[in-house]
Amino acid sequence: MSKVVVVNNLTLDGVMQAPGRQDEDLRGGFQHGGWALPYNDAVIGRVMGERMAHGGALLLGRRTYEDLYAVWPSRTDNPFTEVFNNTQKYVASTTLEEPLPWSNSTLLKGDAAEAVARLKEQQGEDLAILGSGELIKSLMRRNLVDQYLLLIHPLVLGSGRRLFTDGDAFATLRLLDTVTTTTGVVIATYQAAELSGGG
Repeated sequence: MSKVVVVNNLTLDGVMQAPGRQDEDLRGGFQHGGWALPYNDAVIGRVMGERMAHGGALLLGRRTYEDLYAVWPSRTDNPFTEVFNNTQKYVASTTLEEPLPWSNSTLLKGDAAEAVARLKEQQGEDLAILGSGELIKSLMRRNLVDQYLLLIHPLVLGSGRRLFTDGDAFATLRLLDTVTTTTGVVIATYQAAELSGGG
């Protein structure tokens, strides 16, 4: 059975919206896009490179899939493009139709959480979720997230879409590992120890 691993950048106040680019996600009038970029360093590059080297598939919501597809397939200035292009990508969407434009992409049919539960039974490698806040929430409600790899930035934005919000499923997490970068980012790996519907 494979694990579902959430891999996301967060601020101290839990914002995950638009870490990579100014125009990445403007929903709600968000004006802080690209907030994670000033904190990138060799430590983040190493940890994320090691993570990608472990292989496995990606789970993506529609918005994240379309955003990554608009940026990565044509980039040639980094070692990640080839990995992204060659990695199996599973996409949760009720509006997209197959064939999907990015190589090695498969549309999840029906209820996303049920499809992911089936994938967990079939896959041998981890399934990593990048971005995709709505997908993560649907999987959390069904106790399908096994691990969180969170890059927690020393930054408070005060607004924006958050990974954990009021009304989310109760979760007890166990810290497995931490790495601190030269820019003060704490890369924390948590195991989902116990999940239930209330708290």
